[in-house]
Amino acid sequence: MTQIDFLAIGDIVCEPFIRLKEAEVHCEKGANKCGICMSWGDKIPYDYAVYMPAVGNSANAAVSAARLGLNAGLRAYVGNDRYGEECMERLTEEKVDTTYMVTETGKNTNYHYVLWYQSERTILVKHENFSYTVPKLRNIPKWIYLSSLADHTLPYHMELSKLLDEHPEIKLAFQPGTFQMSLGVEALKSLYERCEFFVCNKEEAGRILGTDNLEDPRGLLVGISKLGPKIVVVTDGTKGAYAFDGSRFMYVPMYPDTRGPFERTGAGDAFASTVVAALSLGEPLEKALLWGPINSMSVVQQVGAQAGLLTREELLDFLNKAPSSYVVRDL
Repeated sequence: MTQIDFLAIGDIVCEPFIRLKEAEVHCEKGANKCGICMSWGDKIPYDYAVYMPAVGNSANAAVSAARLGLNAGLRAYVGNDRYGEECMERLTEEKVDTTYMVTETGKNTNYHYVLWYQSERTILVKHENFSYTVPKLRNIPKWIYLSSLADHTLPYHMELSKLLDEHPEIKLAFQPGTFQMSLGVEALKSLYERCEFFVCNKEEAGRILGTDNLEDPRGLLVGISKLGPKIVVVTDGTKGAYAFDGSRFMYVPMYPDTRGPFERTGAGDAFASTVVAALSLGEPLEKALLWGPINSMSVVQQVGAQAGLLTREELLDFLNKAPSSYVVRDL
């Protein structure tokens, strides 16, 4: 078995993207909260649909790392159905190591639906009840990248924490999903404290810290840092991202692109996984932060979270062509 540099752990899903034609978006005045509205009890025409197997935060991260040249693997569960087979085939095509994948008899593979309107999407989710046991590591990965899991997996998180305690040489990157944030900090205290690299968006940071003050990036970074992570990154959509390594506060802008986004799914996964991949490849944090927005920029020009992911050569070409304004600055 090849030495794995980057082992992603989380759920894997299949997703059809349904491009809506007739819908309306309504936003609350003065609040960052919008809803999509369609006719009730009607037949609504859609533009087209695109089917995406083998996606999800952790699967996206594994594919991202593999395209960037790392030996990347994934620990996730699929059912013994055709969707599970498609996921396994897709991972193999992307050169993601499937040694730690589990096919569970009698279960259905996770299947979500993406309602895509303009450049945004709403995802209808349902996570299957898999057994969730920690992998028996045949060799020790340099990084474990933990992200979204189903809402009944607290015991699995505790077993993962024990696994990490047994292997202090493994660096943990944590990109929490909805359930992981809903558990609260105390429940996952051991993982926060063990974390080498933590990333979320500013709304998620506010949720984790229990604060409505989202316009103070330093405060959010310090708040998360106090929970244990050595490196904290908080993204802020089109405004860029902020980072703190325990001594230096940094800001990285979006990579400049005159094109508007075509479809935004996976932009956050691309950013987070690319920064971790760069760190795994030995890049300093300041340079790793410049890698992330480039992959995000590329991903939002394609449908889904993986089509636009770049190879290392492609990414470095964008970096070499970047304007002088594309630099990491002190915050």
